[in-house]
Amino acid sequence: MRFFNTLRRRLLPSALTFFCLVLSVNLFAQLNTDKGIISGQIITADNQPAEGVIVRLIGTDKATLTTENGFYMFKNLPAGTYQVDVSLMGYKPLDKKVVLAENGKQNNISFQLEVSDAQLNEVVVRSGGNRYKVDRVSPSLRLQSSILETPQNIQVISKQTLADQQVFDVVDGITRNVSGATRVGHWDNQYANIRMRGSKIPAFRNGMNIEASWGPTAEDAAMIENIEFVKGPAGFMLAAGEPGGFYNVVTKKPSGVNRQSLTMSMGSFSTYRAALDLDGKLSKDGRLLYRLNVAGQQKDYFTKYNYNNRVLVSPVIKYLIDDKTSVTFEYSFQGIKYLANGNYSFSKRKLADENVANDFFYGDPSLTPGKIKDHSVYLYFDHKLSERWKAHAQVAYFNFSMVANSIWPSTLDSAGNMTRAYSIGDEAGENRFGQFSLSGEERTGNIRHRILAGADFGNKKFWGDFRQFSPNLRLAGGKVFNIYNPSYGIPADSIPKIDRSVDVRTRAGSTAYATVTDYASVYAQDELGFLNDQLRLSLGLRYTSAETVGKTKTADIKDHVFSPRVGLSYSIDKQTSVYALYDQSFVPQSGTDYFGNAFKPVKGNDLEAGVKREWFNGRWTSGVSVYRINRQNALTPDTDPTHVNGTTTFQVQLGETQTKGVEVDINGELAKGLNLVANYAYTSSKITRESPNQPIKTVGNVTPNTVGHITNAWLQYRFSKGTLNGFGLSGGIQWLADRYTGTTQTPNWPNYFRADAGVSYQKNKFGISLLVNNLLDDQRLLTTASLDTNPKANTSFYSYVVEARRNVRMSITYKF
Repeated sequence: MRFFNTLRRRLLPSALTFFCLVLSVNLFAQLNTDKGIISGQIITADNQPAEGVIVRLIGTDKATLTTENGFYMFKNLPAGTYQVDVSLMGYKPLDKKVVLAENGKQNNISFQLEVSDAQLNEVVVRSGGNRYKVDRVSPSLRLQSSILETPQNIQVISKQTLADQQVFDVVDGITRNVSGATRVGHWDNQYANIRMRGSKIPAFRNGMNIEASWGPTAEDAAMIENIEFVKGPAGFMLAAGEPGGFYNVVTKKPSGVNRQSLTMSMGSFSTYRAALDLDGKLSKDGRLLYRLNVAGQQKDYFTKYNYNNRVLVSPVIKYLIDDKTSVTFEYSFQGIKYLANGNYSFSKRKLADENVANDFFYGDPSLTPGKIKDHSVYLYFDHKLSERWKAHAQVAYFNFSMVANSIWPSTLDSAGNMTRAYSIGDEAGENRFGQFSLSGEERTGNIRHRILAGADFGNKKFWGDFRQFSPNLRLAGGKVFNIYNPSYGIPADSIPKIDRSVDVRTRAGSTAYATVTDYASVYAQDELGFLNDQLRLSLGLRYTSAETVGKTKTADIKDHVFSPRVGLSYSIDKQTSVYALYDQSFVPQSGTDYFGNAFKPVKGNDLEAGVKREWFNGRWTSGVSVYRINRQNALTPDTDPTHVNGTTTFQVQLGETQTKGVEVDINGELAKGLNLVANYAYTSSKITRESPNQPIKTVGNVTPNTVGHITNAWLQYRFSKGTLNGFGLSGGIQWLADRYTGTTQTPNWPNYFRADAGVSYQKNKFGISLLVNNLLDDQRLLTTASLDTNPKANTSFYSYVVEARRNVRMSITYKF
C-alpha cells in the first residue's frame, strides 16, 4: 500500500514536526519578550466564557477579540498606566485601570459581563434561558459555519438536555432527542448500538471514529459536554463515516471559569450515583486550566441479580502558551462491573411473551462478574496562525479490556425448559489515531472562501476469545431451568474453570476474532460565499487508503477510494436557509462471514435537501430534511440457524440497500422558561440487490431493525416568578411504529410507546429533580427482537430485550 505508507511515514512526521516548530517558536518568543503583557478573561453573568468580546486599550490603537474560552492578551507593551475597556452590544461597558511596570505582566485582568438595563429585552443570548438549542457544533467537527448555514442535517444534544432527562450514559435514552435515531438493545452494559437512516452508525469521540467490534464503551454522562448527531456520510469532516451518519461525543474541557458542581442521584432498583465536576484555573495568570470529572455508580437492573457498577475518572489539563497557542491533555478511565452483559428474554411461543416476567434473568448469581477497563488519552494542539487561519492537531490512544463469561440458550422448548451454554467473553482492543487540519478564510474579489484541509490516520486492533464450554450448565439435582418458573443457584462444581494464564491476544490468534484495520486519508474543502455570503457552495474531496489485515490472502482487503462532496446552501433571510447536498462515504470493515469470506468496505451515496429556520430572534429552531441513501455492502445478522459456532453467531453482507425518508426537528425555547425537543421521522429502507454470495433471495425485504415512523417529544417548563418561582415540570413521549426485524416485508414486532414525567426545583446554587420513567408501566417495551426462524427445532427461538417497568430517579445538584 504505497500511498498509505507514504502518508504514514512522510506526511504525518512532517506535519508533527511543523506543529512542534510552531510550538517551539511560540515558547521561545514568550520566554524572550522584551515588553509587558496585559491579559485576562471575560465571562458572562452565568460564569460562561464570553467569545468575541471587543477589548481595547483606551488611548492606543490596540484592540482584540476574546477567544472561544473568553481570553484576551496584549503584548509588547511599554511601562505605563493603561485603561482596559470591554464592550459588547447589549451589555454594560466595563473598564479597569492597570499600572504596568517595565517588562511587567498583569495576567488576571478579568471582567464579568452585566446585561444592559436598556437593552435587557433585546439581548438574544440570555443567561439560563435557552437550555436546549445549540447554534454551532464543536471544533472537533471542523465546521466554520453555523448549523443554520451548514448544508446538512445536524442535531446537537446539550448537556442541559441530558441533565433534565437524568441520563447516566449514552445507552440511557439519548436517541429520543434526534429524529430517526433508535437504540437497538444488545450488550447494554458495554456499548450503545444506535441506528439512523437505515444502518448502525459509528461512535465518534472528539472527532475521531472509535467504533469497535463491540464498542466503544458507553460514555458516562459525567464526561459529556454535548452529543452531536450528523446525518448522512459527512466524509469531509472526519476520517470515515457510515452513509447513515454518526454521533460524536464531545467531552468536557476546561473553560477557564472557576465553577464546581456535585450531583447525587438515587432511584429504583437500588440505584445510587454521585458525580463531581471541577472546573477552574491552576495558575494565578489563568494560563494553566483544569477540568476534573469523577463519577461512581451502583445500579441494579430491573432483572433479577444483574447490575451495573461503574466508576469514571476524567482529568483534563490545558495550557495557554499565549493568546494564539494552546496544548490540552485529556485522560479518561471507565471501569464497569456487571453480572451479565445484556438483559435478554426468550420464548419459543412469541415475542414479548406475557408469561415471562419483566424481571426474568437468564444468567445466575453464582457466576463470576464481568469487568471492563477502558483507558483513553488525547493530546490536542491548537495554534492561531493569523486572524483568518488556524491549525489543529490531535493524537489519541485507546486501550480496552474485558474479562467476562457469557451465557446463552442452547435449546428452548414451548414449555419453557431451557438449557444454557457457558462461554468465555474476553476482549481486548487498542486504537491509535492522528489528525491535523488547517482552516481559514480568504477572498478572491467578491467571493469568500472558507477553506479546510487536513489528514487523518487510524489503526484499530481487536482480540476476542468466545470459546464455548461443554457440557451445558446445570442446576442442583438435575433440575431443569424454566423461563416461566426460573430457579437460580448453579453449583460451583458444575461451572467450568476458565484458564486465563495466556493473554487474550494469544488465545484469539487461532479464531476469527483477531482483526487489524489501518487507514490514512487526506481531504480538502472550500466553501465559497456569493452575494455577500447569502449563497454558499461547498466543494470537497477526500482520498482514503485503507487496509484490513487478514490471516489469509482472501481475508486481506486493500482499498483506495476518492469521496467527493457538493453542498449548496442559500439564506432566504437571516433566519431561514435552504440546502441541497450530495455526499459519498467509505468505511472499511473487519471480520468474515460464516464461510470465511472477508467483508468488503461499506460505500454510500447520499442525496439530501432541506430547510432550516430560527424563530423569535433565534430562541428556537426548526428543520425539515428529505434524503435518499444508496448503501453497498451493509452487514446484518446471519439468520441461518445452521450458521453458528457454539454461542458465536455470524453476519452476512447485503448487496445494496436504499433508504429514503423525511425528518422534522424542533429545538429550543418556545416561550420564557418553556423548552422543547420534538422530532418525527419517516424511514423506508429496503434491500435492492443481493450479495453474490447469498443464495437466499432478499430483494424487496425491509432492512432489519428499520422503524417506519418515529415520534419523540420532551417538554420542560420552569416558573420564573411568583410563589412557584424555581419550580419546574417536564414530560416526554417516545413512539415507534412499523418495526421490522429479520427477513420480512411487513412490520413484525410490536410498536413502542413510552411516557415519562418529572418535577424539579431550582434556587440559586441548589437544584432537585424527580423523574418517573415508563409512567404507564408497560412491561412489554422491546428495544430489540430476533425471530424463531425454525419453529420445529428447539435450537431456534425468539430472543428480545424489554425495558424496565415503571421506575423513579431523583437527583440533587449543588453548584459552588
